Amino acid sequence: MELPYAVYILECNDKTYYTGFTTNIKSRLKAHNNQEVHYTKDKLPVKLVHLSLFKDKQKAYDFERYLKTGSGKAVRNKRLI
Repeated sequence: MELPYAVYILECNDKTYYTGFTTNIKSRLKAHNNQEVHYTKDKLPVKLVHLSLFKDKQKAYDFERYLKTGSGKAVRNKRLI
C-alpha cells in the first residue's frame, strides 16, 4: 500500500523546527537544501527528524495544521522529536 502524503519535521541549524506537508519528500528536502524555501533558506543545513505518512490527503493536512498549534508543538517536542 502506497502512502502518498507526508507530514515532516525538519530541525534547522539554529535549533528551530519547520513542519511541512508534501507528496514527494525527496524533492521537498532537496528544495529546502537548495535554499528554495523561504523559512529554511538561511537556516541550513536542515535535518529530517520526523516523517509521518498518510493515505488520506485531508488527514495529512489536518495533522500538519495541528502540529503548528500550541498543543501540537508540545506533542512534537515530547513524542515526535
